[in-house]
Amino acid sequence: MNNIEKIKAAVKNSEADALLITSEANRLYATGFHSTAGIAVVTAEKAWFLTDSRYVEAAGAIRGAEILLVDREETYSKRINKIILDHDIKILGFEDGRLAYSEYTEWSANLTAELLPSQKLLTDLRAVKSREDLDGMIRAQRIAEKSFTELLPLISDKITEKELAAELICLFMKNGADDKSFDPIVVSGVRSSMPHGVPTDALIQKGFLTIDFGVKIGGWCSDTTRTVCVGQPDDEMIKVYETVLSAQLAGIAAAKAGVRGSDIDSAARRIICDAGYGRYFGHGFGHSLGIEVHEAPNAAPSNDGEIPEGAVISAEPGIYIPGRYGVRIEDVIYITGVGSENITNLPKKLLIV
Repeated sequence: MNNIEKIKAAVKNSEADALLITSEANRLYATGFHSTAGIAVVTAEKAWFLTDSRYVEAAGAIRGAEILLVDREETYSKRINKIILDHDIKILGFEDGRLAYSEYTEWSANLTAELLPSQKLLTDLRAVKSREDLDGMIRAQRIAEKSFTELLPLISDKITEKELAAELICLFMKNGADDKSFDPIVVSGVRSSMPHGVPTDALIQKGFLTIDFGVKIGGWCSDTTRTVCVGQPDDEMIKVYETVLSAQLAGIAAAKAGVRGSDIDSAARRIICDAGYGRYFGHGFGHSLGIEVHEAPNAAPSNDGEIPEGAVISAEPGIYIPGRYGVRIEDVIYITGVGSENITNLPKKLLIV
């Protein structure tokens, strides 16, 4: 069953007669086709993909949807209203979490069906990855890992954070990535205490160096973090690193289908708190990823919902001591009925460069 068929089945069991898909990420999920312009409309029986002359020929590769050309005469609204009329659509679901207010008011004024917030329908579908989806994510993961391994010999206190980030992006593309999945985080020394620090023109400092990175290929994202040490670590640095690693392993061990996201987080957080570093772990244990690098569901204190079988989540606890240093170790795991599968192959022993 392709994703259009999954959406059809979900629409059939929803309050909406059809679903209007306008965001780039959800269009890609529905059709497998990447474009910066286009709209999908899906009922329980049929699907359409509307786009302009720039994409209409390439869109012919979409399976399971009729392709409609839009232009100045046959606008999106006109085409959609014809679908609404021909298929007796009274209630049209829309992506309330993605649509800007100005876009919503425009659709409300121009379409002849009632608009119903239906973001959850797509969010729930995207939360569960098939084995085929997972294969795509593993492919992205391997490219990212190969690139990181090739980056390691370049690490020294003679190169800047920005330069190291640029070298990593270059390696992504050389190794076959379509793009980066986000701007790499490369922070060293005292700046490693910033979980989402931005690379600077400063030379790599002695101490911890955290590199958070990912690629996109075939529509799928990867996400990995490794913290290495530039020069010899002291005893407390080793303790902090080993605490983060133990917390990550505890969270991964707790992860399986049906477990609440907050309980997975708690399993890891307990290790960090017991070691005396609880106040230095401010974010959640992990987030889902797939077509986008941040998706739902999350393994975080705020999520009391159960993680479904087939979810893909990051496993990334950290300790960040302001003005001193920080450590984060991140893998990606696939949730099964009996536990999880770790799709990250990079070693996690503290690497000293």
